[in-house]
Amino acid sequence: MEQIIHTPQDLTYLSWSKIRNSSGTAGSFLKSQEDTADGRIYYKLSDYDSYHGIVGHESVNEIIADRLLTILDIPHLSYQLIHADILVDNKPIRTWLCASRNFRKRGESKVALDSFYDSNKLPDESPLDFCIRYGWAEYIHQMLLVDYLILNRDRHGANIEVLINRYRKTVRLAPLFDHGVSFYCRSLDDTSLAKEDPMADKPVQCFVGSRSAWDNLHLIPQGQYPRVRPLKETDRAVLLADLEDAVSSYRLERTWEMIWRRWQAYENLRNQG
Repeated sequence: MEQIIHTPQDLTYLSWSKIRNSSGTAGSFLKSQEDTADGRIYYKLSDYDSYHGIVGHESVNEIIADRLLTILDIPHLSYQLIHADILVDNKPIRTWLCASRNFRKRGESKVALDSFYDSNKLPDESPLDFCIRYGWAEYIHQMLLVDYLILNRDRHGANIEVLINRYRKTVRLAPLFDHGVSFYCRSLDDTSLAKEDPMADKPVQCFVGSRSAWDNLHLIPQGQYPRVRPLKETDRAVLLADLEDAVSSYRLERTWEMIWRRWQAYENLRNQG
């Protein structure tokens, strides 16, 4: 699958529904889907304002996060970035959106982790301890690392999904997905972006942790840091390739700065023991 489609595609036939941003930040997100001969495709737009149109950069964030997880060799949902013409409230918009495909296997149903936890937890068992009991410690540790590197604000209990096959009696966590509300997602232009501190520990949602992405890293026991491929400075080119038409080069540079500096901070933490 071609990861970035630069030639504008006609997607004006899609219908969009508004999903209020669950992290509590301003704005709303629009989603759509279609069934094709190759399966169902899910589409997402960046932050949408009914007056200004699409103002966010979440679709590009999704692609950068996708590439980062590929480099780190962490299982995740793959996304495609598409330049497209769409209609929202009967208004034509040319924008960049992202698309993904269904990650469920045949016979699997999905349930949000928070709902699964509420139905199956032991008395006084925390979400983190619950996940460890189910054998998902490595997954959770990888997630906490990624969410720190990209400053993911939106890892609520429905952004981690449990996949259940009742016939085969299997239960697994879905590949990591939905990383758009990350990086400098609330800075909509380069002027506001210039004021951002890439190491700022801004409030985040994390169902299995706290409101601090940095503190959540400390939930990983010493000696149990996730097995990932180390990030290198040369990975910058791969992360940012072919995105200059979608966002400013300054935003791309600041995004890499955040990832690299946070990786170095994580490495320092990991090596303390």
